[in-house]
Amino acid sequence: MSNLPNCPECNSEYTYEDRSLFICPECAHEWSTESEVSSEDVKVVKDANGNILQDGDSVTVIKDLKVKGSSSVLKIGTKVKNIRLVDGDHDIDCKIDGFGAMKLKSEFVKKN
Repeated sequence: MSNLPNCPECNSEYTYEDRSLFICPECAHEWSTESEVSSEDVKVVKDANGNILQDGDSVTVIKDLKVKGSSSVLKIGTKVKNIRLVDGDHDIDCKIDGFGAMKLKSEFVKKN
């Protein structure tokens, strides 16, 4: 037999390929060949030391950062609790006591 994947719905081994789709004749489930590749395409955000960050983590700022639109500076050692990871250039969204809502780059923080 060929080495086609089993059906992800019913685990049937009798799947067949039709152009860019796999089809299961038992449960009529259809899925694309690209869906397996895209599920592994999850973005991993790492801190300055290479630790993987997740939503809800606490981090510490490792460098004095100028606050855009203000004359104040976010000092080294500032602790940030309950971060949220977002897409974009600044990949951490958080609230900092005394500053309010802010976006940070993960390269300027370390995980606690």
